[in-house]
Amino acid sequence: MKKPTTLSAAVLASTMLVACTGSPDLDSKSDSGSNHQGKVKNLILMIGDGMGAQQVGLLEEYARRSPANAANIVKTTGLQKLANNGHVGLSMTAPVGANPSLVVDSACSATQLATGQGSISEGIGLDGQGNKLETILEKAKKMGKATGLITDTRVTHATPAGFAAHRPHRSYENEIAEDMLAAGVDVMMGGGSRHWAPKVKDFGALAKELDAPAHVIKKSKRSADDTRNLFTEAKNAGYKLAFDKAQMAAVTEGKLLGLFDDSAMNDGIEYTRCKNAKNVEPGSKCADEPSLVEMTKKALDILSKDPDGFFLMVEGGQIDWAGHVNDTGWLLHEMLKFDEAVQAVYEWVAERDDTLVIVTADHETGGFGFSYHKHNIPKAVTLSGNGMIDGDGNPVDYKPQYNFGALATLDKIYAQKRSFYDILSAVNGNWDFSDTDAADWVKEVNASMHKDFHIDTESGKRIAARYQVPAEDVHPDHKYLSATNIPKFNDFSDFYVYADEDTGALIARELANRQSVSWANGTHTAAPVPVYAFGPEALTRQFSTMQHHTDLGQKMINALIVE
Repeated sequence: MKKPTTLSAAVLASTMLVACTGSPDLDSKSDSGSNHQGKVKNLILMIGDGMGAQQVGLLEEYARRSPANAANIVKTTGLQKLANNGHVGLSMTAPVGANPSLVVDSACSATQLATGQGSISEGIGLDGQGNKLETILEKAKKMGKATGLITDTRVTHATPAGFAAHRPHRSYENEIAEDMLAAGVDVMMGGGSRHWAPKVKDFGALAKELDAPAHVIKKSKRSADDTRNLFTEAKNAGYKLAFDKAQMAAVTEGKLLGLFDDSAMNDGIEYTRCKNAKNVEPGSKCADEPSLVEMTKKALDILSKDPDGFFLMVEGGQIDWAGHVNDTGWLLHEMLKFDEAVQAVYEWVAERDDTLVIVTADHETGGFGFSYHKHNIPKAVTLSGNGMIDGDGNPVDYKPQYNFGALATLDKIYAQKRSFYDILSAVNGNWDFSDTDAADWVKEVNASMHKDFHIDTESGKRIAARYQVPAEDVHPDHKYLSATNIPKFNDFSDFYVYADEDTGALIARELANRQSVSWANGTHTAAPVPVYAFGPEALTRQFSTMQHHTDLGQKMINALIVE
């Protein structure tokens, strides 16, 4: 067992994180078991997409102080174990280099983490001038190390793409799939089969041919004139294909391409429901789909067989999605899901001296936070302490001036039955809310929330309200900003950019004072994100500082790669 390292006294009060100080000592011999000074054999990078300090705070508050602790989880989270036994720092995330900005997206952030160099917004694997950059994964591959990418979103989504692809924009997901295949990433698992499946007339027949569940192979985003079959190409390149949990379990070595959904995998709320279900129907998504922690363990099993070591990136990608729609309940379940994978990695690494674990985020999403407010101010109560007297020596009751949030709120948030995405789909499967009314929203929101979070008709009207976009603000060729009729926001409307999807944030506003939660926007913030480092002390202490993601990326490269 590793000896716990000493953390410095700088405390981040909002999340109880500790920011450590210390200078790197890479010239000294580390206890990594490597033949090279200051190097490790294996490096595991875990990215909570959208996971700022605030999101970590939500997880820790629930784990430590939920009255019911409905998830029945250990009070000490995986993140806390890393903090207790390793080092914790902070990292700035904004794009730097030739085309700098204040706020980052996932593609640029992943690229900066993967390369240690500045990149461009929404670009994949490119520098500030659009030149291809070699990533830590590609460098590890050159050294003969095994490599892996795991996500609960699409394998071709921005974060995993930043480690194994080079494209001018994150939306090139078909081409990103081709790049990943060409890069020879040994283990790739997640969702997004639609960017790998060929364009065929009968997807049922294709699913049968591949021995895949129908919900995994049901469409293709590839062009009609695209004759490539990436499944065939993957097989020819030595990959074993897996489309469900049993097929994944059967692969014990070699290359593995696991695609378990057409797009994203189960969200955190659905995952919790599946995990707690007493009877799971055979052949259902609950039965077939592996979890993030199961994919992570499988990747470790396979990659660790390589005598040269490995690089593995694991993404909890839907933390970000919950943040974009300001969905606190979904966010909590995503943090719990991600922390399960962190726990598994911690346990795998705890007795080793040859592996470095870094857990961080690409950015913070939504500006989430618990906040005190003026709704339902608590009534006065009598306390027994000897300090409850006024200036004249008379006893006084305890009466807060504001509502600082009851701990029972944590359990009510956890009790949410569906994500906002699922609520939106229930109201209109096409996500066109231009002609909905209050009753539609009252019905679906109340079917999904704890009874204390139920909304009334007036709330439903505010959720259904629409805004006609002025012609000068319409961008006809834009995926989202081409919309002419959008949800009506009375605050910070310029920071809600995803058209009908942003209706989720209007739901959040109606729940806000009962959840004691406020959200700043529907995009990203530039808030520094936590960095957890666990492994050989000679390496981990350099991460306990204020740094930038390019610094963080370069430190990881220096720790793993022998040039």
